Amino acid sequence: MEYTQEMKNRLRRIEGQIRGVLRMLEEEKDCKDVITQLSASRTAIDRTIGLIVGTNLEQCLRVQLEKGEDTNTDFVKEAVNLLVKSR
Repeated sequence: MEYTQEMKNRLRRIEGQIRGVLRMLEEEKDCKDVITQLSASRTAIDRTIGLIVGTNLEQCLRVQLEKGEDTNTDFVKEAVNLLVKSR
């Protein structure tokens, strides 16, 4: 699978969010603020997972179609399983 610059940028932003949370812990910030930032990080991770799985599914289906093969539901099932596992 080819990983896009958008995917890498999202992960870099998440990395920055996590560093920010660590800094908040070191500065003993309010629990509510820390949890808010952690929740935002988790949401960003979930969206990135969805983007990667969806892009991978699309690429696999395109390859099958280009080869003239029937689209296989196994790709869809695998993608759904990956999304479920990530929860």
